[in-house]
Order: sequence, then structure tokens, then C-alpha cells
Amino acid sequence: AAVAARAQRVISMADGQIVGDERVAGRPADGHARPTGMMAPAPDITRDRLPLWADLAEIFRSALQVMRINRLRTALTLLGIIIGVASVIVMLAVGRGSQEKVLAEMQVYGLRTIYVFRDWLPEGHQGRPLSLDDVKAVRRIPNVMQASPFIDQPGTVVRHGNRSFQTRISATTRDFAQALNWKVSEGVALDTMDEHDLRKVAVLGQTVRKALFGAHGKAVGEDILVGQVPYRVIGVLSPKPAPFPEDDVNSQVVVPLGSAIVRLVGRAELTRINVEIADMRHARETEAAVTRVLTARHGRKDFALLNQAQMVQQQADADRTLTLMLGLIAAISLVVGGIGVMNVMLMTVRERTGEIGIRMATGARQADILRQFLVEAVLLTGLGGTAGVVIGVLLGLGLKAVGVPLIFSGVGTAVAFGCAVATGVVFGFMPARQAARLDPVKALAGT
Repeated sequence: AAVAARAQRVISMADGQIVGDERVAGRPADGHARPTGMMAPAPDITRDRLPLWADLAEIFRSALQVMRINRLRTALTLLGIIIGVASVIVMLAVGRGSQEKVLAEMQVYGLRTIYVFRDWLPEGHQGRPLSLDDVKAVRRIPNVMQASPFIDQPGTVVRHGNRSFQTRISATTRDFAQALNWKVSEGVALDTMDEHDLRKVAVLGQTVRKALFGAHGKAVGEDILVGQVPYRVIGVLSPKPAPFPEDDVNSQVVVPLGSAIVRLVGRAELTRINVEIADMRHARETEAAVTRVLTARHGRKDFALLNQAQMVQQQADADRTLTLMLGLIAAISLVVGGIGVMNVMLMTVRERTGEIGIRMATGARQADILRQFLVEAVLLTGLGGTAGVVIGVLLGLGLKAVGVPLIFSGVGTAVAFGCAVATGVVFGFMPARQAARLDPVKALAGT
């Protein structure tokens, strides 16, 4: 007010806009006398504002300078964001890796497969054997792609030359390879003519092949003895991981079902039926339909079912829930980091009250002050997010190197970084708004 009383012209401003322009008669500002009532020409007070990009660049430079001055405080603030982002990335990757590992193990037995076994009855004896007519009835059920009959004969000795090996004989049809998603690494698989002509041909698992022919020996085209019956090897199955150490799925010899019934087992009593379904979403309904059909044929439920497709669906649901929980835990640490950012920004506003007052007194609007502190908060969390992504990936690679199942997700990484930036916007808004609403007079006074 004292300065204004001595001025030739008083211009009042609020929020960067001119709200008053009062001329006062008296001594001219240029020191030359003028007649009373004659005023000096009004100066041009219009202010050319910088383009937005230039304004933001200046704010970034200012923010980086503040961070350099307060290195320790900046590092501690970044630490919370870094831990949060790295935790989100690693936990989502571990969750996805565990899910893929379980699915890979279950795929050994077919992801879309329902197994039907002969079961024990309450009276203490087994129920009616499964038959080829049961297979035909199951094939007519909606959502069933195919049904493969199996006769398993464990403990059978196979021989080649002076080498012998005890293994399991699996007698089935040509559909088994597709149902179990099992490829042939050498030779060919069983076909329709092998079944129709009762051919004495066999496809070996990798364990049997190594036992009879060595790791690099030629097996296709060679003759072996299955029990006392000669069979010719036409193919070798590709290796599959064993879900359980005691269950080596590669230790088996696959032969045509008809040939096994006539030459090896002497009866058409099936050990199991492998039912492959078309749509896993209807696995439960398909299982119920198989139960109804076979119960009607047998007169009672004397069989058991293992719904692999339903187990896969349940496992996928459980893995999604676990991944969500892990992500939620990691997100909490990100929120804690955001609270730390807000605390530091509030402290920064308090320390820079005088600077804010000077900017307002020289024409800065509330929007300019708000943008300045909001950009500083976003820059802080953006740097923390970038460092968190790098550390999260490095930590994940370290875990993967020691055998932890882990699959990175590009979407998950982007979401984690985006959340870090969003944290700066959310938790930086309140300090920025507080700075923008300061009274310029009080700010200049440092109160």
C-alpha cells in the first residue's frame, strides 16, 4: 500500500489477470513536469506467455534441479515407488509362471480329457468291465470329440537282442496321440489299418527306446518281443515331462487295441476310456452326460471319472485368484510409496512458500503453480517407475536363473509403470492445489 501511494499508476491483479487500473495525478514517473491532469502514456503491460511445451520444459528443468539439491530426500521418496513397481512386476510374473507350469504338467494327460475307469463296488468287488460298446455310446454324446479305448497291462517284459526291460503295454487306437497331444519324434504313429488288420506293430516311449536300443540306437524298423509275441517298432514317442517322479509316462509301449486283445491279453475288457471334449466351458455338463449314459448301460454307477478338463478350469481359477492377491499386495506397497510422495510434496510446498509468492506477484496464475508442482510429482513417480521396471526385470531374471517358474507380462509391466505415474497425479494433486491456493501476500511474507 505504501508503494502504491507513491505511484503514478496502480494496477491490481488477481490470478494472473488485470482487475483494476487506476491513474493518480501528481509527479510523472519520468521526472518531467506536466500540466495537472495530463498523464503519461500507459505502458504496454501485456505479457507474452511461453508455449505449453516450453513451459513444461522449464518446469522439468526446475524439478530436476530441486531433486539434485535434495538428493537424499528424493532417493528415499523414490524407494517406495521403486519397491512397489518392482513388486508388482515380479509377483505377476511369478503368478503367471506358476500357472503355466501347472498347465504344462497337466497337459501330459490331456487338458480336454475326461477319464473313465472301472471302479470298486461297496460289496468289495469290481464293477462291470468297460467295453467297446460303451466307447461307441460315449462318442454319441454332445461335446465329445472322440473317445479312445485303452487296455493297460503293467509289468510286461519287452526284449531286443540281449536287452530286456519291464514296462507297461498300452493298447489303444490311432486317436490316442491326438487326445493326449503326443507327437511322434521318429517314425509314424498308429493308423486305422494297423487296427483293422491286427498288425503287430508298436510305438515306443523314450524310456523303453533307451533301455532297448541305447540313447542313439536305431529303433524304427527293428523287431522286439512283447512278452512272447514279436512286434515291429514303427515309431518313437517324443519325450514328455513326468508330473510325478514315480509315474514315468515315457515308460510304455503302445500297440493296436485289436492286436493286443487277440495276441496279448485275450479279452476285450477295457482299463479306461479317454474322452476328449470340444469345449472346456461345458466340461461339467459333459461329465454328467457320460455318467448318465454309462449308468444306464451298466444298470448302476460302477465306474469312476476323472475330469481333467474341469481340474484345469479349477486350477486356472485358483491361479487367477492367487495372481490377483499377489498383485493386490504389491499395489499396497505402491500406494504406500504414493503417500510418501504426497508427504514430500507437502513439505516442498512449505519450504518454497516464498518462491510461490514471488511467482504469483510477477503474474503467475493458479493454474501455473498447480501445473508446476503436479509435474514435479509426476516426474518423481515416473523416475521411480522406470527404476522399478528395471529392478523388477533384473530381479525376475535372477529368480528365473535359480529355477523359479516366471513369465514376464508386457501388459503387466506397462500397467505397473502406468500406476506409478497415476500415483504421482493422484497423490501430487493435493499438495499442488494447496500451493496454487496460497495467498500471495502471505506467501511473500513466508507465512
